This record gives sequence, structure tokens and C-alpha cells, in this order.
Amino acid sequence: MKQFKKMKKQKQSKKPAGDQARYKTSIIYYLAVLGAVFGAWLIFVCLENKAFAPRSDFITSKIKQVSCSSDYKKYPIFEKCTPATLCARCVKDGLISESELDTLTNLAKNGFSYGGSFGGASILDLHSGALSAGGKFINIYQALNESQLSDLFSGDAMKVYEKVKNKIKGAVTNEFGVDPVNLFLTKPTFFSKMTSKPAYTKHDEYWHSHIDKVQYGSFDYTSLLYLSDYGSDFEGGRFVFDDKNDTIEPKLGRVSFFTSGSENPHHVEKVIDGTRYAMTVSFTCDPKHSIENSLWQ
Repeated sequence: MKQFKKMKKQKQSKKPAGDQARYKTSIIYYLAVLGAVFGAWLIFVCLENKAFAPRSDFITSKIKQVSCSSDYKKYPIFEKCTPATLCARCVKDGLISESELDTLTNLAKNGFSYGGSFGGASILDLHSGALSAGGKFINIYQALNESQLSDLFSGDAMKVYEKVKNKIKGAVTNEFGVDPVNLFLTKPTFFSKMTSKPAYTKHDEYWHSHIDKVQYGSFDYTSLLYLSDYGSDFEGGRFVFDDKNDTIEPKLGRVSFFTSGSENPHHVEKVIDGTRYAMTVSFTCDPKHSIENSLWQ
């Protein structure tokens, strides 16, 4: 009797061969679908997180060409200077020496100590003297006495400032095949300080996408020198080219530069922690828009 019950139980539990085959096929199918979904997600994450210029990489030189926009045709054209057939975005590490970076970082920090915006973005323009202070701008050359100015803008510091600007100009002219005599410094050229403070005025809203040639008119080539490290000195604050989501992760001494037209729309991510320092150096092909060296010499 017990043996009969055991045999009956085995017969009840045993599935037909056809059902077992379909069950196995379903399992394999679902595993394949899950694998495909996971693989697609992994590829997306890798592509999304891969920066054009990661902080961890030392980039001797990297250039990505883009098609030139028609923006430049709305302004006077200067042969062998105005971007026409070669437009691009570039990154270089190692162009500026450690001692030069120390000097510029101290110059920026000491300058900002005399002002600073109520919001998350402050600028210091050594050519005009403009310094963010609360909800407005002051002229640092008028706000400080001569002794303070002499200490802040020492002869050695200003020589380094001019030398670094010329190094960056050399990198731009070399990469784009422009004769240095045809390229001029233009305004605004300035130090920037960004923090996680909420915006106090519209000048603090640095995170909006924009096009330098459209916004300023005079710009033909834009460059930035980073004076702090992404992921160490601050979080957020990466530089993003909007069209291709090409991201530059700032690092001390990294120089990025690009043609200023609509081929290079960009923004800076909001800084969510820490302090981000940088220096923007702007160039024009139009001598009418050129600026002289800083006012304090």
C-alpha cells in the first residue's frame, strides 16, 4: 500500500516533457532579456560618465574638431584669424608650471578676500578693476589704498600673470594656426570663484547654457585655466559642452580653449560643495576690441 502511494505521488509530481521544455525556454528567454537590459544600461552609464577630459587623466594635448557656425559672418572678418574652417575644443595639461599656479591661486584668493558676492559666483577682473562685493561690483583699484594694492599686486605676481596669459595665447595660436600678432586679449578676462551659495543676483547664475560669441560679440577664442581640483576642492562645477555632452573635469593647471561661436555652446554645472577657482582669458581678432594689460603695473 505504501509503495502504491509513493508511485502515485511520483506520477502526480512529474511534469510532461513538453511543459518542461517550454519552462526552460521561458527561463532562458527572460535571462537573455535581463542580460540585454543590463548590458544596455551598463553601456549607457559608461558613456554618460566618460568625460572628454577626466581629472584623473594627464592630457598633453587633446582636440576635437567641430563644424564652424555662421556667427562669425555677422562681424568683421579678419583673415588668418577669424574662425572659418577650423573650429574645435581643446584641452592641455602641464602648460603652466607649479610655481606659476601657486602665484595665480594666491593672487586670486587674496583679491577675493577684499570682496565676494552674496551669491555663489564672484569675479575679479584685473584689467578693469571689477570685483564682486555683496550684491554689486566695486573697483578694487579705488577701494584699496596704494599700500594694499602694492602688497596684493606685487611686481613678481603681475609678471607671472602676464606670462601665463601669453602661454595660453601661444597654445591657442599654435593649435588654430593663427599668427600671434593678429590675436588680441579682450574683455572680460577675469578670475572666478564659485561656491554652493544660492544665487543672489542674476550675475550669480553661471550655470545657464550660453555662447560666448553671441553673449559678448568680441570673443573669437575662449580659454580657461583651472586653479582647483574637481572632486577634491569642490564637487559639481564641471564644464560641459552642451551639444555632445563633452565634459571637462577641472584640475589644477588644466587649460581648455575653444572657438567662441555656436559650435561650442556650454555651461558650468552648479557647484554643490567646496570652492572652484579658475581664470578666463578671452581673445579677439578685432584690434578695436583689444584691451591692454591690467591697470596695475
